[in-house]
Amino acid sequence: MKELIGGQLLLPAWERWATTVGVHDGDYHGDYARHSERVLRLADAMHHELRLAKGDPFAVLSVNSHQYLELFHAAFLGAGIINPLNLRLAPRELQLILADSEAEVVFVDELFADHLMRAIAPVRRDLPLRKVVLIGGGDHGCDITYSDLIELGHPRVPAEPEETDPVVLMYTGGTTGLPKGALLDQRAEMLNIYHIAMTVNIYPGRVHLHQIPMFHAASVAGIVGIPATGGISVVQPLFEPEESMRLTEEYQVDWTVVVPTMLAMMLDHPQFRPERFDSLRDLIYGASPMPPGLLERLRHVLPDVGLWQGYGMTECSSVLTFLTDSDHAAGGPPLHSAGRPVLGVQLSIRDRGDNVVGPNEDGEVCARSGNFFREYWRRPKETEAATRGGWYHTGDIGHLDEAGFLYLVDRLHDMIVSGGENVYSIEVENALSTHPAVAEVAVIGVPDETWGEQVHAIVVTHPGSAVSAEELRNHARRTIAGYKVPKSFEFRSEPLPLSGALKPLKRELRQQHIERAGAGDQGAGDQGAGDQGAGAP
Repeated sequence: MKELIGGQLLLPAWERWATTVGVHDGDYHGDYARHSERVLRLADAMHHELRLAKGDPFAVLSVNSHQYLELFHAAFLGAGIINPLNLRLAPRELQLILADSEAEVVFVDELFADHLMRAIAPVRRDLPLRKVVLIGGGDHGCDITYSDLIELGHPRVPAEPEETDPVVLMYTGGTTGLPKGALLDQRAEMLNIYHIAMTVNIYPGRVHLHQIPMFHAASVAGIVGIPATGGISVVQPLFEPEESMRLTEEYQVDWTVVVPTMLAMMLDHPQFRPERFDSLRDLIYGASPMPPGLLERLRHVLPDVGLWQGYGMTECSSVLTFLTDSDHAAGGPPLHSAGRPVLGVQLSIRDRGDNVVGPNEDGEVCARSGNFFREYWRRPKETEAATRGGWYHTGDIGHLDEAGFLYLVDRLHDMIVSGGENVYSIEVENALSTHPAVAEVAVIGVPDETWGEQVHAIVVTHPGSAVSAEELRNHARRTIAGYKVPKSFEFRSEPLPLSGALKPLKRELRQQHIERAGAGDQGAGDQGAGDQGAGAP
């Protein structure tokens, strides 16, 4: 029997809880019988009408919705490989990903349809893209609507996939500045769900609020785990703090996943009242650093809510470690850690020679388990480099203490995590360096109470040249997503400090920034606000 496939979790649950309302999404309230029929019709139409096979990627550019949930479930039943697209991608980034994945079908909602169609128009003849399916209404030049597609399908269960069949293709930033796709199979995704279920406890009747974007790896446990146990999925299309609190009250949400930025926005909202979260039992946070002040405030105003910090990445389906509710309650130094490995995950800390170091010694965090990706899509060299020796090399620097808690201290590849989104500094540097006034540029992450980290650029201009921060922001937005554009700039006349390998000493630059900030002096830095939202382009 094949157990580690989506159908073994979903199909029996849909039959058992057929009359239970399992999805609330605005005006849509679907019981499991209705949901399962829609998913089966969708999967059938994807095969017969869109000519997709189980090994074919299909892309999705959409806010959270019951349709997005259906597309994920169709993929887990074997209808294809779902490729969720980040809503903040710039047109050039969309072009690169669609060309690299060779997706022949894209599902897009009405909010992002015009953005997608403008992005692909210049290159569509060079893409393998055959069909664009519109979720919702309007006239956007798409080929067929989602509702019409479902009507064309029949409620038939697709051929059962294998545990080793790929099911999710998620693109993540790269240190070269180019995105790369992490290919995850059924087995990896199922094991990740089991790991989380054994830790946080997913049981029948849980009410989950989907408020992080469904294109994030951290969303998949809720997307599959909640329906697999007869739970209720409450959908928020785009995060908005007041709406999040309203939905939590109305549907008595008892479990959700957030990034620290979302928590800060809710706690700072004028309509925040602790009693609005009386139903909440478990709150998982992660994806970016948690400011200590925010954590302490959260524990004070919501003392009865179980707090869980998750650490992981797209390549491991989402989770490697948890700082559990009991760890939070115990307090002490572990509150500054990322927790301990979940069951089934092994961690090791290795030096530059790939040798395991001892407790409390810093090195690269490496991991192995069954929930890791198969490969970087069509990038064998990068796959081999990342998984050498049978261990995934995360690129994060940290150490394990004697009790097994993982402490993260730095990032090997200068990745910045701002508001839950990954930003690779070299990608931003590449975008800024093409401006004719820029002679040198280094991009670093600096602490921010709202976003965890913010993107900060140190720029040296050519002699006799002048450029403003806003001009550089506008220049960068032409090639990278808005959330990657620096929120602050510092302009220097002297060269950047360089290492022996002639690379900018970013640790030194970070320390200089922190020292100036501590002294109340931001130097020549520009502190204007950059783009940081989840709205439509």
